[in-house]
Amino acid sequence: MSGPAIQVERLVFAYPDGRQALFGVDFTVERGERVALLGPNGAGKTTLVLHLNGILGSVAGGTGSGRIQIGGTGLHREHLGEIRRKVGLVFQDPDDQLFMPTVRDDVAFGPANLGLRGAELDDRVHEALVQVGMQDHADLAPHHLSFGQRRRVAVATVLAMRPEVLVLDEPSSNLDPAARRELADILAGLDVTLLMITHDLPYALQLCERSLLMDDGRIVADGKTRDLLGDAELMRAHRLELPYGFNPHSVPGPER
Repeated sequence: MSGPAIQVERLVFAYPDGRQALFGVDFTVERGERVALLGPNGAGKTTLVLHLNGILGSVAGGTGSGRIQIGGTGLHREHLGEIRRKVGLVFQDPDDQLFMPTVRDDVAFGPANLGLRGAELDDRVHEALVQVGMQDHADLAPHHLSFGQRRRVAVATVLAMRPEVLVLDEPSSNLDPAARRELADILAGLDVTLLMITHDLPYALQLCERSLLMDDGRIVADGKTRDLLGDAELMRAHRLELPYGFNPHSVPGPER
């Protein structure tokens, strides 16, 4: 299939209690782009990304309208399995994705459910663990790992499915500086389209040349990350603040 990695048009959604969370969202992410999704709490960021593989939205029995295409494939019930293989979602809390006795078992879970067995499954698991630098921990129980290591394993569980699009929800949250840097190095080296929800604005600048700014269920700005972060009036209007002393114009951004 041809087409952008992600195309969202006029996406509207309300929760069962009647609270409307999305008001006609439109955006496109091209293949290979790394894009940050910024915005204050309650802006609708997580609600939006949960639509991309059908966890929320009309295909999940919810109330809403609009059009989503992933790699040229429309998000419809008959394509849900294909879409969920294309879009991998890494949750904010890695423990939401790790539930098996060992790291190897967790990473194997998804591909095994696709029917992979034997050497093919072993190769897929090893490949994903190498991508996140956790191949030497394959036989450990996840609860014996540090939080940063568990987050890397959670990323591996998604990479093992070989997605076209990797969606991350607050990947740098609760990481110490070393773990934060290690994860950034991993993400920067992946050959995959990336959409990253983050409140960590320097992380957005480090990893994503482009950012979408979301507020009140709408995309209110779309542009180069450096330009958005350097627009003091825009940042103030949407309750975003840079760390003390951080100047987005004086630090390097992602290599393109």
